[in-house]
Amino acid sequence: MLETRVGSLTLKNPVMPASGTFGYGVEMERWVNLEKVGAIVTKGLSLKPIHGNPPPRIVETCCGMLNAIGLENIGVEAFVKEKLPHLRKYGVPVIANIFATSYEDFQELADILSSEEGVSALEVNVSCPNVHEGGIHFGTSPKSVEKVVSRVKKKAKNKDVWVKLSPNVTDILTIARAAREGGASAVVLINTIPAMAVDLATRRPVLANVTGGLSGPAIKPVALKLVWEVASNCNIDVVGVGGITSAEDVLEFIMVGARAVQIGSATFRNPSIIEEIIEDLPAKMKKYKIDSVQSFSGSIEIQEDF
Repeated sequence: MLETRVGSLTLKNPVMPASGTFGYGVEMERWVNLEKVGAIVTKGLSLKPIHGNPPPRIVETCCGMLNAIGLENIGVEAFVKEKLPHLRKYGVPVIANIFATSYEDFQELADILSSEEGVSALEVNVSCPNVHEGGIHFGTSPKSVEKVVSRVKKKAKNKDVWVKLSPNVTDILTIARAAREGGASAVVLINTIPAMAVDLATRRPVLANVTGGLSGPAIKPVALKLVWEVASNCNIDVVGVGGITSAEDVLEFIMVGARAVQIGSATFRNPSIIEEIIEDLPAKMKKYKIDSVQSFSGSIEIQEDF
């Protein structure tokens, strides 16, 4: 009923955390039975540790939140030594999110993680600046996306490669097709939307970084539209993310074409929400007469004659 496939991976259910909102997985075991999640998606990993941006780095907004964490992480070597061994015991797929500012660093990250038992797939964050091309983000150029994905794929051995795409592009289909051509088995839609918050009393930005990424229910309609667009027009599996807070939200993303979903900002308000949603899914599927996640994926009916 709940089982689904993303690329070559079979997941017991379609619900997993979004990168950057669930730590490295092990930090959440006091609130979530990790054996129940469809997969564990790690915090973004770089070659070397990164301290991130100065505080304040998170601010609540209407129907969402802004973050400017700055991709703080312990680095891939510490993850492999300190976190991954603990994750293996849960018996669920581990999706390692990676980011870099050069093709060479992406390749090295893929090379390191592809040899590790317990890593099922690599999730490539292409929303980072390419230092070799004047700081332009990898994810805004189809050529760059295809190039970075193909290089990661060559080092990934038998691991699946997912690509987390930015919504901040003119044509999401062109970017998704570039990821597919590079060898990706899935794309993850969407990453956060650039935004800011200001304080009238101090006449200053609320975030020390001035701007941050908007997430939460405020971006759900944008995410649904882009998931539907890519799933309907590009031959690649889609993982939906953006503003999911309930089992009904999960089913909406599945209906427009997602094979699975990720939950992010909602865990800040309720750390147990992922497990609660998984437990609620069978009842909601029965209510809406949905036999299985796989058969329901992409079942939306579009009225053409209006």
